[in-house]
Amino acid sequence: MLKIPASGELDFLALGAMVHRLDPGVIPFRKASECSIHVSGGEFNCAANLASCFGMNTAIATAMVDSPIGELIDERVRAMGVRSFYKRFEHDGVRGPNMATVYSDRGAGIRAPVVFYNRSNEAAAQLQSGDFDWQEIMAGGLRWFHSGGIFAALSPTTPSLLIEAMKAARAAGAVISFDLNFRAKLWEVSGGLEAAHETMASIVEHVDVLVGNEEDLQLGLGLEGPQVESTGKLDPSKFLAMMDQVTARFPRVKIVATTLREVHTTNRHDWSAVCWASGETFCAPTCQLDVFDRIGGGDGFASGFFHGLMVGESVEEALRLGWAHGALLTTFPGDTTMASLEQVRNFAQGGSARIQR
Repeated sequence: MLKIPASGELDFLALGAMVHRLDPGVIPFRKASECSIHVSGGEFNCAANLASCFGMNTAIATAMVDSPIGELIDERVRAMGVRSFYKRFEHDGVRGPNMATVYSDRGAGIRAPVVFYNRSNEAAAQLQSGDFDWQEIMAGGLRWFHSGGIFAALSPTTPSLLIEAMKAARAAGAVISFDLNFRAKLWEVSGGLEAAHETMASIVEHVDVLVGNEEDLQLGLGLEGPQVESTGKLDPSKFLAMMDQVTARFPRVKIVATTLREVHTTNRHDWSAVCWASGETFCAPTCQLDVFDRIGGGDGFASGFFHGLMVGESVEEALRLGWAHGALLTTFPGDTTMASLEQVRNFAQGGSARIQR
């Protein structure tokens, strides 16, 4: 099983790209007149959730542009209690480099959310090996390091930086996790499926805890498995059927976990999670969600799951904490948590939505 350091100046360090999400609510962008701004990024979301809800000492290593948008993002990083290690870029006032923008409405009922991007001249895509002094960052001790597949797909230089960081984290004794987060659109402009398989496999060789479903495993790593088209059912069997391949190819991986979601409408989902850990399998309960904003639910699951493992819970209980936190996160606007640890533990133990007086 995992050997997690008992202490360290940093409980959790993430490496990834920061973005800001423009959210017009239920109004589609072509008819929108105003938007909310959410600061996000898959790796940052985990660091923010672990700091804000779970009270852990977390940090993000990322690119930061000296511009008003950069200042907005940095303010939110600090507000969530996350320490920052920035590679800074000067904005030329016209073309960038830029902090990436994600556009995402929430949909409603039978109308699905629509997500699209502007990652043109993105500062995070310019990050490369040598941009961070990992020994200095980890000097006080590090317990857990995390990154993801979106960051790996940004450019030819981000994977080498990611592997450099993982090697430094391994030398520091930290557990290493990776969220596959396969995004076909990103890999289409970064070399296609063949490049995705080669790149992601070279990263996962260093990983202890892997987050991703059977589609991520097949399309991201090139593993063979059942038909990847979703049936829309909460069936973990296709995911579990691939674990022998994962362990045969990546023997360092000790835990693989994913959420399970059946979407009835945009605002009504069935929600569960499953985990394989050193040959044992665990399934979370199934609950019905009334979804306010689904973006960030997977990161909510991952951060709750990581927290459970770091505080010494059993794998089964850690899975329930991740499941509960991910569920609660979909009831808030934005990509990061507004839940309290008491709410998470109460729901994980079978709590309900009855009014709390």
